[in-house]
Amino acid sequence: MMNVLLVDDEPWVIEGLRTMVNWTDHGFQVCGEASNGPDAFRMIQELGPELVLTDINMPVINGLELIEQSNRVMARPPKFIILSGYDDFNYALTAMYQRVAEYLLKPIDEEEIESVLVRLRRRIMEELETEQSQSRMHFLLVNNLLNRLLQGEDSAQLMHQTAHALLLPEDALLRCILIEASGGTSDLRRQARKYFTDTPERIFEDSTGRIGVILPDDKFPYCRVQELAAGLYNELKNESNGPVTVTVSNALQGIGSVRELYMQALEVNKCKRCQERDGVHNYRDLRQHGNTGNHAREKFKQLLELVTAGQTGKIHSAVEEALASMTEGLPDLRHAMAHVADLELNLCRRIGEMNGEPDAFMKKVQDEYGNIGSFKTCSSLREYVLELCLEAGRILAGLEEKNEYNTIFHVIQYVDREYRGRLQLQDLAKMFHMNSTYLGQLFKKETGKPFNDYLNEKRIEEAKRLLKRTQMKISEIALQVGYPNTDYFISKFKCKTGMLPSVYKQESKRRTAG
Repeated sequence: MMNVLLVDDEPWVIEGLRTMVNWTDHGFQVCGEASNGPDAFRMIQELGPELVLTDINMPVINGLELIEQSNRVMARPPKFIILSGYDDFNYALTAMYQRVAEYLLKPIDEEEIESVLVRLRRRIMEELETEQSQSRMHFLLVNNLLNRLLQGEDSAQLMHQTAHALLLPEDALLRCILIEASGGTSDLRRQARKYFTDTPERIFEDSTGRIGVILPDDKFPYCRVQELAAGLYNELKNESNGPVTVTVSNALQGIGSVRELYMQALEVNKCKRCQERDGVHNYRDLRQHGNTGNHAREKFKQLLELVTAGQTGKIHSAVEEALASMTEGLPDLRHAMAHVADLELNLCRRIGEMNGEPDAFMKKVQDEYGNIGSFKTCSSLREYVLELCLEAGRILAGLEEKNEYNTIFHVIQYVDREYRGRLQLQDLAKMFHMNSTYLGQLFKKETGKPFNDYLNEKRIEEAKRLLKRTQMKISEIALQVGYPNTDYFISKFKCKTGMLPSVYKQESKRRTAG
């Protein structure tokens, strides 16, 4: 199935698109919906749909701007169908200039859109087949050239051909990443392409099935490589029951250094596989045992930050890295235990700051897993640190949720009590010492409605009660329920109830009389 994203600031349009079209019959599935340009752009990048149906007139970023940004930023942007309520020639011209696949006028005709889907699916399939064929041919070419370099061939002609195939200057500063995991090599290549999207033509497979990537340092500096390698490792680890190793070479200059780069990554790979250490490993760390103390402090600091930030999915690999930073080249675990003791202290401090019980936390961990003085091996200490961090993460998450619930409960109570006054989310955020955006998210999560919708519903419900039971004028009721502007109140009332306040009042009297 191909994915399609629906974008329109009018919910009824999205609902109509979702239900009117039998998407599966045409080989599509709705992967997401967005009501504005920024959300749509984010979802396009995250979900990678093959097709996007978007309105032109939307707040913040309109449909044409959304298309322009997607075409500019994405290596493979989706096909776009423009939906417009205006038969505007200028819009159509702009859409054609931006290579929009189709331009449909509202109201949308079911037969017309289904006809468009048939054409677009055929076009997308043809483009994918062409692209895949070209990609396979290019992979075979690059793989042959790089493996000849790895085997020691070093002719000037081979260097030139390889640089040309890799789309790199011959004197480029390069790194090599080597990936080894259980599973098919085609899956590894696919996942490597996903993370290193700028370099699909620089991926190769060595003689034993490991996947390598050649990275230019100008586009992939060290920090960026670490970030991408960690993301790739985590995804592979989640999908594999076996060991996963991602190793990174130093940076060296020139196509002629490819063999040395590969040998560096391979040396780290063999070392870590022998030690049964999964994760992301760097050649430069393998050669820097003399700086173990500073390196370990940084790794344990990162581990603490992950736990306190609630990023439990990254804790396993962070524990591995923290312990590895201490145990490489060390005759015993004394230094590692000192860092673990400091980690315990910091976790207890954080739990106390959030009104938890640090003593109960440490007693539970030590009763179940022992204390750090009793461990004799790296593996037993590693297991203890992992459980320590996971338990701390669970406690901190519970404390944070409890604190958030208490706060949002008081916010809702305040709104229910003071809805007749002038209420704004920003003012409530200041009053309750919260970020306004985050408060809005929590408010919607708890009530199921955005803040303004909730507030308007409270006010309209009170207005309906007053219209039924009092002789107050509409202008008086508007002011009473929090709308200083009577016209604005009338428009909101009609939007919510489908009728004017005066009509609602008459209908209520008629029903009462009857």
